[in-house]
Amino acid sequence: MMEHTLKVEALANGTVIDHIPAGQGRRILKLFRMSESGERIYIGFNLPSRRTGKKDLIKVENITFTPAQANQLALFAPNATVNVIENFKVKEKLTLGVPDTVDGMLTCPNSNCITATEPVETSFRVSEKEGEVRLKCKYCEKTFARDAFAQLR
Repeated sequence: MMEHTLKVEALANGTVIDHIPAGQGRRILKLFRMSESGERIYIGFNLPSRRTGKKDLIKVENITFTPAQANQLALFAPNATVNVIENFKVKEKLTLGVPDTVDGMLTCPNSNCITATEPVETSFRVSEKEGEVRLKCKYCEKTFARDAFAQLR
């Protein structure tokens, strides 16, 4: 019989984001400004996954993800799982769905957009076409593939 051992300490309270596509963990950390929280964060990159071969994992103490944050996460990790932990147990599993709009989170890739020079909160309308997520800027009206967003606000 195979023994199962924890390689990372269990969380008393917080959020666990699992099944992040390998290589997307850093982007998720920046996206949600987790390292700025001052809370303890456990990160695993390129961990083994039966489902996808490799995955990233993030555990953050004392921060509870909201359904809106889970939906924003779906832009970059649509098959991730988000578990809210309370007293060492899963209190809630958040369902991910791509949001209709994303406000104030991403920087417009168009350097000529007004959001690049003015203190205006960015806003994008999200659409999916043939499995590809596309984001259209409210201000410059240009449409971008999800991968164009290397810069986060």
